[in-house]
Amino acid sequence: MTKPPEVDRFVDMMHLEPHGPDVFVGESPTYPWGRVYGGQVVAQALKAAVATVDPDHRPHSLHGYFIRGGTSDEPIRFEVDRIRNGRSFLTRRVVARQSNGAIFNMSASFQVDEGDVDIATCALPPGVPGPDEVADDSWTSTMSRRPIPRERLDGRTGVWIKVHGADAGEAAALALTLAYASDDVPYDAAASVLPERAADTADDLAYIGASLDHAIWFHRRGPVDDWQLHLLQPMGYAGNRGLAVGQIFSSQGVHLASVAQEIVLRRN
Repeated sequence: MTKPPEVDRFVDMMHLEPHGPDVFVGESPTYPWGRVYGGQVVAQALKAAVATVDPDHRPHSLHGYFIRGGTSDEPIRFEVDRIRNGRSFLTRRVVARQSNGAIFNMSASFQVDEGDVDIATCALPPGVPGPDEVADDSWTSTMSRRPIPRERLDGRTGVWIKVHGADAGEAAALALTLAYASDDVPYDAAASVLPERAADTADDLAYIGASLDHAIWFHRRGPVDDWQLHLLQPMGYAGNRGLAVGQIFSSQGVHLASVAQEIVLRRN
């Protein structure tokens, strides 16, 4: 498949070509660090699962494992397994592959809309600066990011993120953009407990690492093309692994999703 000329646009990135029954092929832009961005693979895997699900079922959670780094030099093949079709819940498994083998494995669950009780116990911390009050630190035109100084958040890591170019008319658009953005902040949050990473300097090479596994729970709907605050708490470091857990809020303070990610981090 020929790479689209503007594959860095989110809507093009989410375009997957059918390649047989429940098999889809996607492309990747080139990233500054040389490998494929993990959030892209998560979002594309979710998109592949969505393609096998009736529109009345929406994503409510996903759990994935990053197996090896992907390359932008070749397409990514997404193989979907229809684990279960229930009346209320559907389950899918997706394996993302390239020529060197599997790069990502994910399970995703979908649910029909039900229930009218909505109780939120998480809220935006008071006094958090808005996206217009902090500096831009974006590394791609697809996604704007504006980190909040860590001292303003009692050691937590918070970044305002906005994904550009999504298809707002797609039923799963918010889940796809959340999945794409959700791999950006947890790594820094989990790594922030280490002294050499505490300063959060861009040229710090004391450690090298990668994302291991990733989970998202989608709670509520919200605007697709607005700023969202990704707020992550580091949970500690042991066995060369660090864990971060947190929430994603809309700019209006709605708790949209919860995220957890474990990383491996070794001394260089």
